[in-house]
Parts: sequence; structure tokens; C-alpha cells
Amino acid sequence: MVETTGGGPGDGTAEVLDRPLPDGVRRRVVQIVSDGFGGLTVAELPAQLRQYARFAANRRAKFAGNAMAAALETDTLFRQRIGEKLREAQPELAGALDSGSPPPAADPLDVAAAAYVLRPTGWVKLVAAAGEEAQRADAERADEESRAELERLREELDRARELTRAETERLRAELDAAKKEAESLHRKLRAAVSDVRRGEAALRKLQGEMEAGRAEGQAQVSAAESESRRLKARLGEVEAALEASRRAAREGRSVEDMRVRLLLDTVLDAAQGLRRELALPPVSVRPAETVDAVEPGRMTPKDIAARALSEHDPAILDQLLALPQAHLVVDGYNVTKTGYPQMPLEKQRLRLLGQLSQLAAQTGAEVTCVFDGAELAAPVLLAPPRGVRVLFSKPGVTADELIRQLVRAEPPGRPVIVASTDREVADGVAKAGARPVASAMLLKRLS
Repeated sequence: MVETTGGGPGDGTAEVLDRPLPDGVRRRVVQIVSDGFGGLTVAELPAQLRQYARFAANRRAKFAGNAMAAALETDTLFRQRIGEKLREAQPELAGALDSGSPPPAADPLDVAAAAYVLRPTGWVKLVAAAGEEAQRADAERADEESRAELERLREELDRARELTRAETERLRAELDAAKKEAESLHRKLRAAVSDVRRGEAALRKLQGEMEAGRAEGQAQVSAAESESRRLKARLGEVEAALEASRRAAREGRSVEDMRVRLLLDTVLDAAQGLRRELALPPVSVRPAETVDAVEPGRMTPKDIAARALSEHDPAILDQLLALPQAHLVVDGYNVTKTGYPQMPLEKQRLRLLGQLSQLAAQTGAEVTCVFDGAELAAPVLLAPPRGVRVLFSKPGVTADELIRQLVRAEPPGRPVIVASTDREVADGVAKAGARPVASAMLLKRLS
């Protein structure tokens, strides 16, 4: 069926195909477009096809078939350009279509595909005829295949019948032989059953004797194993107790020696510092000099009170760190979140540790900085700065508890300063003999 849309006489572009393009014709059309595709510049291609400009012809046909068929149908200029490439490639076929007499010996699918691209007068009839011819060819091919399949099935049926007859005869003969063999085996089986029953009776008797012997042996082995396990457990307990007592004695002696030695160093340094501070003369003190009084030209207690430092003055921290064998313990995140909370935790740690390293170098005091291990998203690969000991609390232990453990580990009499704004930490370390200072005071001293 041909419909016109207003074209002039003899103008094939006015004809419209009122049915889907046959699959065979469509494949030939896509191949024609793919062959002519390479001869066009990128500017001559429709926008939706430019991404396939560098594809090989077979890849274009595979990946851009639908897009090329759609562009050929909707873009008249593109179809005309492909038609020009087809005329250059197959001038005889194009001329025959223009004259209205396609070659009789040509493939109907090739003729229909060329007519679809060139759109000569009557191209719709050529496409429809090609579709009908393809359907007839498919039907004839299917009919031939059906007849051949039917013939093959008949031959197989005949062969199967012959095989069935031969197999039946063979099975009958085997059945007769099997019956005779079964009768013979049945006689032998009755004799074997009798022998087996006698053997089973003897076996049951032997099994009973073996079970009795095994039970007696297992009882003896079980008793021996129980005694062995009891002795091993006792031996293990004795060895563990001995090792624990040795380790406790060794560790206790080592810890106590360290604490006593550190306390002795603290006392000696304090005595030397006191001697230098007081500039004691080599002579002994006179009794009259021990009486508390104000001499002419000396400071009164009122003057001394006026010169006392404020409790928030960073100079107090310098005086504490100047004490012999002073140990400064810093609540790391408490200080950093007081001074610069907007920075990431890693940069907070680096900044604080760098400042503490300078403080340790200036004062000569022992400095320990404690961070809460629960704040870590991953293990920290950190090289501690010179003069600063860096500790992270273990899982399940807070930094506050670790600070209290550090204070309790120090010998009584050693000056220990704890920098933290946490009231609970300050009260706890004060009870243990340490001096708490506010984080703000440490930040002022560091700045």
C-alpha cells in the first residue's frame, strides 16, 4: 500500500511505507549507511551519529545500527548524502532503479535496501516485494527443513524398531541364562547363610570377650589419665605461683629501687637548689638569727603579700617547673580543645607537642603528654618530639585515668604538675600529691 504526502509526480520521496521495514532489508540498509559513513566529514553527519565517526565499519553497524536507521529515516539531507555514496559505489544498480527497471538477477533484499535509501518512484513497492519474497523464502526453507526432519525421524524410527527387536531377543536369552544362574546362586546362598550364621555366633562370643577386656582397659586408662591430669594441674599451679612470686619480688624490688633513687635525686637537687637560692654562708647560724622579726630596711610580710603572683600568672608555672626533678603531665586534648578547638585533631596534637618540646628544652623538666585513645580513628604514626613523652590511653581506659596512674606511679615528695581544666582530674591528682594548673595557664606560657 502506497500513501503520498504531497510530492510531485514521479517524486519517490513523497511515498510512505505503511508497514515496518523487513528485518532483512533493514540489515542491508544499515550496512549501506555504515559503508557510506566513512566517506562523510564530521560536519556532514547528524549530531547523534558524530560520536561513531571514528568507529570501524563493522563496529558502527553493531553499536550504531538503530541510530543510523533512525537518522536515515528522519534526516533527508543525511539520506541524500548516503544515497550519493551508494550511487558512487553501485552505479549500475542506482541507474536501474532510477529508470524503474531493477535487474532481474539482483538480490531482492539489495534492491529493496537501495530503493529505500535512493527513494526512486515506486520504492515502497520494491521494499514490500522484498519483504514478501523474504517471507516466502523463509517459509519454503522452513518447509524443506520440516520435510527433511520428518524423513530423518522416520528413518530413526525404523532403526529404533530394528534395534528394539534385536534387543528384545538378546534380553530374552539373557533372562533365561539369568534364571538358571539365579537358581544356582540361590542354592549357594542357602549354604552361605548357614555358614554366616555359625560365624556370627562365634563373632558375637568374641565381641563380648573383647568388650569386657576393652572396658577394663579403658577404666584403667581413664583412672591413670585422671591422676596424670590432676598431677599436671597441681604442678602448673605450683609453677605459676612460684613464677608469680619471683616476678612480684623482682618487679617490686625494681620499682621500689627506682622510686627511692628518684626521690633521693629529687632531695639532693632540692638541697643543692636551696643552698644556691639561700646562698648559705659556710658558718653556722646564730640562735638570734632564728627569731622572726622585721629589721630596718627589710621587707615586711605586707610587702611580700603585695609582691605575690596571681594564681593565673604563667610565672607560677615557670616557678613550679624550676623545682628539682619536676615532672609536667599534660591532658592533651583538654589543652588543645581549650586553645584551638577548630583545628583537626592531628594538627592539634602536632601544634601542642611542638610547643611542649620548646618548653622542655627551656626548663629541663620531664614532660609527658597524654591523649585519649578513644578519639583515634586509626593508629597514629607519630615520632615524639625531643624531650616529650607521648602516651595514648588503651581501649577502655580514659586519658583521665591514665593521668591518675602516672601521678600515683611517682614517689611521694617529687614535684608533679598536671595541666588540665577538668575539675575531676584536678581534684584527683591533688589528693595524690600533684599540683594541678589550668589549661589556660599552660597555653599562656606556651604562647
